[in-house]
Amino acid sequence: MTLSDADWQAIWLTLRLATTVTLLLLVIGTPIAWWLARTRSWWKGAVGAVVALPLVLPPTVLGFYLLLALGPNGAVGQFTESLGLGTLPFTFWGLVVASVFYSLPFVVQPLQNAMEALGNRPLEVAATLRAGPWDRFFTVVLPMARPGFITATILGFAHTVGEFGVVLMIGGNIPGETRVVSVQIYDHVEALDYDNAHSLALLMVLFSFVTLFLLYTLQRRRSGVMAYGVRS
Repeated sequence: MTLSDADWQAIWLTLRLATTVTLLLLVIGTPIAWWLARTRSWWKGAVGAVVALPLVLPPTVLGFYLLLALGPNGAVGQFTESLGLGTLPFTFWGLVVASVFYSLPFVVQPLQNAMEALGNRPLEVAATLRAGPWDRFFTVVLPMARPGFITATILGFAHTVGEFGVVLMIGGNIPGETRVVSVQIYDHVEALDYDNAHSLALLMVLFSFVTLFLLYTLQRRRSGVMAYGVRS
């Protein structure tokens, strides 16, 4: 399996994008997941539906509306231009914004499930020990929800690596700036360069397999620990 310089450039750009997006998603997704896990507000259904939209929307639809919003005639685009930042489409940070929206449910939903599984008892016990809300969150919720954070991190990173439609809509195909691995494979196929396309595609298959294997292994170990704890 041989990879060209352009292939390696696409790989490093993809890893940079996935790392940046995953870190941002953990920061953004944690409070959203906590609110969804604890609230009884009527807005829970609406907010949950908005978070889950990328699961059912075609990537091109999401990319199209983000392109309008981030472009020179969009509200976000006009705001970034007023700050002297220019517009985000066809830039690396445009890819970051699009990927955050597109991968949001893959981080929020595992975190929400982990936080809902905690129940009220641990927080009530911590409250009787005079732990404040922030103290309870950082010393009780975060440690006990760690498996959810691991799952969210793996899924968020892997999903960002595998994006195609939304990044092509927002980023186009600029070498070293927006040409990620999925777009590079598409370029190889368009050029009938099947050997290089096969090399990159095989790399993506191996990455996907390792990611899912790791995820299922962690979940199986967690289930085994919980079952042992119940039996004992």
